[in-house]
Amino acid sequence: MPAIHQLVAGFSRGDAISNESLVMREVFRNWGYNSEIFCEQKRILPELRGSARDLGELDAILGERDIVLLHLSIGSPANLLFPRLKGRKAILYHNITPPDYFRLIQPATADLLARGREQARALAGVAFVNLADSRYNADELMSWGYINPQVLPLMLDFGKLTGPADRATLNRFRDGRANVLFVGRCAPNKKVEDVIRLFACYQKAVEPASRLILAGSFSGTERYQRLLVTLARDLKLENVVFMGSIPQDQLNACYRAAQVFVCLSEHEGFCIPLMEAMVQGVPVLAHAAAAVPETLGGAGVLYSGKPLEEMAEMIGRLVRDPVLRKAVLVRQQERIAEFRDRNLDGELRRHLEPLLA
Repeated sequence: MPAIHQLVAGFSRGDAISNESLVMREVFRNWGYNSEIFCEQKRILPELRGSARDLGELDAILGERDIVLLHLSIGSPANLLFPRLKGRKAILYHNITPPDYFRLIQPATADLLARGREQARALAGVAFVNLADSRYNADELMSWGYINPQVLPLMLDFGKLTGPADRATLNRFRDGRANVLFVGRCAPNKKVEDVIRLFACYQKAVEPASRLILAGSFSGTERYQRLLVTLARDLKLENVVFMGSIPQDQLNACYRAAQVFVCLSEHEGFCIPLMEAMVQGVPVLAHAAAAVPETLGGAGVLYSGKPLEEMAEMIGRLVRDPVLRKAVLVRQQERIAEFRDRNLDGELRRHLEPLLA
């Protein structure tokens, strides 16, 4: 029986692509295939090195009938190795953030992103099967010369979202204040500064007894995070909480304590936190950029621009108006049901069928 192996640029806890590669590995093994995840050794979180293997081992074990799937997400030696490998090839594109967002904050990351976009263009025509986790991402592949890329939404593990919530975090945030939540890596394309400015409008003009919770890693973007702390201080805001990277039970507690989820990001290839917020029953207010409208699929409250004062009033309505809140939550649950009802295991098999045959 041939193997189906995956290549990732990095392998860490809580990372969306790492999580999806684990879900896919389980799927491939359930199909009866040998399946491993390969990554540069230095890019594997030390405590996870039992779950992924060194990229340097792959060439020696890969056979002509084996399948290798590259998760394309940033500049990486995996992208350079991929064309030289034996076996049948597939690419799953997760989008690569335009480097200009990072140029002033983190030049090294900007260079890595620029290199990743160059590598992605060079991989057009290398794989027999080309996939993207949103139509937005598939369209970008087509602009680079990829032929007929197909859409395979992210394969998510919703079970972890319905798990236990950290009691101490719940007690901390369930104190009568209205909690506005943003979840996502502290990165410039996420426009966290706009979230803080929106919260300033909300706290000053709508609900003084409020709190902004920002949950997400700022490892590697500490400079940007310090600028955000300074902005919150300059705006004289109270109760702005930077949670950083937190375990799943604390993240569940943040969702369950939140009254509204806000996303003002300008570049998303899919945006998993939007799905998480809907699963957790939190009304979503978002800026309609990149793949955000596609992810929401007609759910949540979507703005084509960023009229912050108007959006702050809407947050107030989502918190206080039970009729509006219920209507938004009902549509969000319909959207999640649409996603759950898709047979992503079957869709993945159908997309890979030319390689499996």
